[in-house]
This record gives sequence, structure tokens and C-alpha cells, in this order.
Amino acid sequence: MFEGLTPILMDEGYRFVLALLAVVITYVIYKTIMGVIQRRGKDLELEPHVINILRLLVRVVALIVAITSVLTIFDVPSDLFVGTSALLGAALGFGSSQTINNIVAGFYVLVSQPFKVKDYVKIGDLEGQVEEISINYTSLYTPTFNLLKVPNTQVMNSRILNLTHEGVIKYTFTIGFSQDYTETDITEKVIKPAMTEFCDIHCDLGLRSPEAYLDSANRLEKIYLFRLFIPKGDAKTLYTHQPEFIQIVMRHFDKLKAGK
Repeated sequence: MFEGLTPILMDEGYRFVLALLAVVITYVIYKTIMGVIQRRGKDLELEPHVINILRLLVRVVALIVAITSVLTIFDVPSDLFVGTSALLGAALGFGSSQTINNIVAGFYVLVSQPFKVKDYVKIGDLEGQVEEISINYTSLYTPTFNLLKVPNTQVMNSRILNLTHEGVIKYTFTIGFSQDYTETDITEKVIKPAMTEFCDIHCDLGLRSPEAYLDSANRLEKIYLFRLFIPKGDAKTLYTHQPEFIQIVMRHFDKLKAGK
């Protein structure tokens, strides 16, 4: 009674073992290539986002190879495969459009490289040091000492300002002073003494002296632009030194107002 089923069961068992073997071999090759990418990336000092691109490509290729191998071994009809793929694609399109858009945007950020890891950037209203660029998110170390994950769709659709040049964060900000005081008084009695005091504390540690320029003026105040120079990748120093520098400036301005 069961004699006719025996060859069928043996054939299906053989296919299952063969499919399992194909998946295992693909996985072993995938892990080997991933390890090579990680080691060679460190040896060649590749940027982390470049390594992320290579790892993602290998992952996609490995998945395609594994699925194709299994479908070929089980003789899945091509029209069934195409129909299933279409249905799956439609489901993903309706249910995960935002995720797909984010992945596409992630490829754009990784390939176009508007910034690199450890660059200090402003993305729209957000700012911080880039800690990681993945296929879904860009991670920023923000002035609140928190790690913010920004969706790559937002990155792609925002204005990006990279403040890192020549290995240095060139961070600018403005301070306004009352029109009751002349430009000479502000420069000689506030800005220069403040910059000297700040430099006496920090410039011996390798920091470049701050810079200041008269940026604009209105009927109420003179607005000066200040620039701090912080080594690339040291956003924590920026987050502590900027408020300290502002406090020093305002302390000298208070002395000017008090007539000292």
C-alpha cells in the first residue's frame, strides 16, 4: 500500500537535506565574508559608513542566493514565485512604505556622504556629533549629552550644515551687546579679555584661540559672531567649553556695565 510513497518521501527528504545544506553553506560563506570585511576595514582604516555599505550588500546577496537555492531545489514554479513576490511586494508597499523610504534614504546618505562619522553637523533644527550612520538612522550625540537617532528620510529632506573642516569643529554662535557701549569698549574691555582668560585655561591643552567678529547691528544691540575650534570627535569638550566661554564673556560685560 505504501510502496509507491517510498520513492516520493525519499526524494522529498533528499531535497530537504540538500536545501538545508545550501542554506548552511551560504551562511558560513556569509559569516566568513563579514569577518573579512570587518578585519580588512580596520586594517585599511575605512570609514564606518563604508563598512556598513559593504556589510549590507553582502547581506542582501546572501539572502538572495539562499532563497534562490531553496526554490530551485524544490522546483518551485517561476510563475508562482513571481506571483508571490508581487503580493509580498504590495503588502510591504502598503504596510511598510515609511520603512522602505527610510532604507532608500539610508542608501542615499551612505553613498552621497554629506557627512562622516565623528563630524559635527546641523540637520535642520537638530545638531550634534555623528556617532553612527546605519541604513535606517543617523545617530547624533547632542548638546544635551544624549544619543538621538534621526530617521534617514529626515536627513535626506533637511538642510545639512557640516561644521567639521580640516580635522576641527568650527562652531559659531552669536552674542548681542547693548548699543549703549561703543565697539571699542566691547572689543577692548569685553571680548579680548574674555578670549585671553579662556585661552589661559584651555589653549595650553592644544585648543586654538577663539575668534570674534562684528556680525551685524540694529538700533538695540551690536551682534558679534564667535567661533570656537574644537578637535574633531570631541563634541563633549564643545558642550562644556561653549557655555563656559559665554559665562566669561558676560562676566567681563558686567564689569563694563559696572564701570570697573
